[in-house]
Amino acid sequence: MWWCDRRAVLIAALALAGCGFEPSFGPEGAAQGLRGTVLIDDPGNRDAYLLTRRIEDRLGRSDAPRYGLTLTVSMTEELSALTATNFIERYKLVGAATWVLRDLGTGAVLAQDQTSSFTGYSTTGTTVATLAAARDARERLAVIMADQIVAQLLTRAPSLPE
Repeated sequence: MWWCDRRAVLIAALALAGCGFEPSFGPEGAAQGLRGTVLIDDPGNRDAYLLTRRIEDRLGRSDAPRYGLTLTVSMTEELSALTATNFIERYKLVGAATWVLRDLGTGAVLAQDQTSSFTGYSTTGTTVATLAAARDARERLAVIMADQIVAQLLTRAPSLPE
């Protein structure tokens, strides 16, 4: 059984190597120019801060900024589940983020896009537990959207000026 699993991994690795797979942040990777070069505008609220923190975790903090990234973030709560007695049991947290990447030297807009996602949390515990669940849901949603933004940036990295 173990031998079969090792062979499957080896075959998958060879297939990826044969198709030209290359890590984005590898030595010759297309996104290497983004690491440590994106300066994110100051966040205006906690939700934008959470998004900014995750993007900086993924791309690195800017030592020598070449690009500027402007983020616009919104998160709204929607009622998701009610009991028969009209007690709210669950909320759905819906988020949207728009980003603009610009060249800091010229001010030219290089890329822009938007992303959205959602998550939820339960209100069936105590007040403290509900508040903690709401805060955790906001953090999870920020991570989801930040990862989507980083993926969008990585796909555009080969066309960015050096």
